[in-house]
Amino acid sequence: MRGEYKVVGGKLVAVDLEVVDGRLADVSVSGDFFLEPDEALADINAALTGMPVEAGVEQLASAVTGSLDESVHLIGFSAEAVGIAVRRALGKATGWHDHEFDVIPATVMHPALHVALDEVIAREVASGERPPTLRFWDWDSPLVVIGSFQSVRNEVDPDGAARHHIDVVRRISGGGAMFMEPGNCITYSLVVPESLVEGLSFERSYSFLDEWVIGALADVGVDAHFVPLNDIATDAGKIGGAAQKRFVSGAVLHHVTMSYDIDADKMLEVLRIGREKMSDKGTKSANKRVDPMRRQTGMSREAILESFTRSFMARYRSHEATYTEAELAEAQRLVDEKFGTEAWTHRVP
Repeated sequence: MRGEYKVVGGKLVAVDLEVVDGRLADVSVSGDFFLEPDEALADINAALTGMPVEAGVEQLASAVTGSLDESVHLIGFSAEAVGIAVRRALGKATGWHDHEFDVIPATVMHPALHVALDEVIAREVASGERPPTLRFWDWDSPLVVIGSFQSVRNEVDPDGAARHHIDVVRRISGGGAMFMEPGNCITYSLVVPESLVEGLSFERSYSFLDEWVIGALADVGVDAHFVPLNDIATDAGKIGGAAQKRFVSGAVLHHVTMSYDIDADKMLEVLRIGREKMSDKGTKSANKRVDPMRRQTGMSREAILESFTRSFMARYRSHEATYTEAELAEAQRLVDEKFGTEAWTHRVP
């Protein structure tokens, strides 16, 4: 059995092993990482040998760490990375290339329907009705989408929202507010089985699931990087941010909104961006915090969406797909009964 894990921003870790009587045997760790002193590789292999096949990433990493003294340096990888590679060898964790993805191009609809589709698609991926899915959003009206745990009155200025005819919808994932006008940003949702991020901390899973879009941005001439916990930025400023929700049914929703041509002045009239939040970012102006892709690339939003789709499909096994009538009907039901109700939107007043 063989498992591999590429550390985000680091090196490849591979593990070959056998299973004998429910325990790991003949364990051999390899990769393009650095390890000093090199004799420590034998200690890592010995620490893993005999571990039960039920051991999780944390237990495996603890065994590796416990076998090494303070003189050992793991460079470009970690004990956690070794644990993930072991779990992949056992078929308990998966990698990108273990899946085939549905890719749904940007489809124009009310943004509240996209919020509802996050829940619909996640249910289907968890149940196996739909494979892991990347879908791009497009919308026909302005909206503020707030995070699951945000306070409406703390985030949205009612006078500004009314003046610009902008409604508010609460999504199922955490994170911050999304100021969405037609054509002003690029948003996508990626729904994957939990096995793809098994063993990764929440913080690490953000960078792991965003790795493809960093490459996609490079394809359109944007030199971007990941900023923990959930931001994507260039040296000139923030491009966008991500949010996640993990479902008990076994699916992970990861969505990203990136600025294409946001009217930052209008955004500040609608959103109450607190002084503390702004000071945490090291600036007093939202105009200085965002660096729209339109300015950086000179490309149309449609051209960037097409390029992103090509980039993802070139990287992973995937095919183009569409929404089913049943999915759209269920999303509309959720808007009517949940996402479009005062009870849901104002569940955190």
